[in-house]
Parts: sequence; structure tokens; C-alpha cells
Amino acid sequence: MPAPSPHSSPDRRQRRSTELRTRLFRAALDLFAKQGFAETTVEDITSAADVGKGTFFNYFPSKDHLLIAFGDMQLEKLQALVTEAAETDASLPAFLRTLGVRMTEEPARNPSIVRALLQGNLSSSPVREAMRKNHLRGQALLSRLIKRGQDRGEVRADLTAEEIAEVFRQAIFGTLLIWAVTGEGSLPARIHTAFDLLWNGIAPRSANGSAGGVTPDAHSS
Repeated sequence: MPAPSPHSSPDRRQRRSTELRTRLFRAALDLFAKQGFAETTVEDITSAADVGKGTFFNYFPSKDHLLIAFGDMQLEKLQALVTEAAETDASLPAFLRTLGVRMTEEPARNPSIVRALLQGNLSSSPVREAMRKNHLRGQALLSRLIKRGQDRGEVRADLTAEEIAEVFRQAIFGTLLIWAVTGEGSLPARIHTAFDLLWNGIAPRSANGSAGGVTPDAHSS
């Protein structure tokens, strides 16, 4: 691939670099969906992206690092959604009910990436460390969101926000993982069912200790 013109502006070179990285990333996700992570080679990816094979390694040290990029993308999406919830002053129960579906839109199109993430976490130290860091950052984001709901009386306050955030993430990820392995049913429907069951545990407590208070909108999507 020819070197950038010396007359190219830094902004133009940066846009070109971002476009190439995104093209490689999206080509890889499409191939993972069609033929699986393990079966997809770097050469397959660069051919689909219509770039030279060496270009891949300018952006990703290895194929495993595409999984890290996917995790980073998901974390950025969570950050944007949490910011949206704060800016719109959204009802936390309704927001949480849709959060799981919105966060799993990409995996729903590409279930093989979920299996690859699990495989990568088990077999690759860089992937495992990146996922651990993303877990901690995602946990902190959700904890702050849930603490806000507790302060507003929308979520039970006898458990810490961190405990509730962890259970919420376990419910969503567990549902996603089982769906990715079995392929049974609609993922959004399974996410909604998981949240409806979970809500009985995280809803504010009534005077007799049972779940009460705000009810999530059953018609949200």
C-alpha cells in the first residue's frame, strides 16, 4: 500500500487510518459470523477488506486482538447509553429493561463472536486481561447508574449498587452465552424474560419486604 502523501494533513491521515481499521474490523466480524472465528484467517480478513495482508498488523497485533477491539466497542456503547440515561433522566427500571437488548444487538447478529470471546478468554492472556479491565470499567459504569436509581427509590437499597450491577451483568451475559451456544429462540425475548425475573429481586422493597414500587414497562423494546 503506498505511503501517505507528505502533503496529506494529519487529520486526513487519521481519518484514513480510522477508516482502514474499521474496514478490517467489520470484515472480520462478517467472516466470523459466516465461517467462525477459528476458521477465519488473517488473509481471509484482508482479502474481504481489500487491503494488503501486512496492513492488518498495522492495526491489530494478532487475530485475538479483534476480540479486544470488540470488547472495547461494547464498553464504549455502554458508556454512551449510561450517559444517555443521565442526560434524559430516564426511568431506571425501563432503561435497564432495554439496556440488555441494546447491548446485545451486535452479538445477536454475530453469535460466533460470543463463542470466540469465551474461547479467547480461556486461551489468550492478552484477551483475558483486556476483558478483565473492561469488566471493571463496565461494573463501575453500571454501579453509578444503579446508585442513582437507589437514590431515587427505584431500586432496592439494602444491597450495594455494586452487588446489583454484578448480578444484572451476570444475568445478561449468561443469557447471551446460553443463546449463543444453543441458538434457541429470540435473543431479545430471552433478555426481556431474564430481566422480568431479575426485577423481582432488585425492585424496591415494600413494608413487608416483598418487591414493590416501580414496575418496568413490559412493552418497552
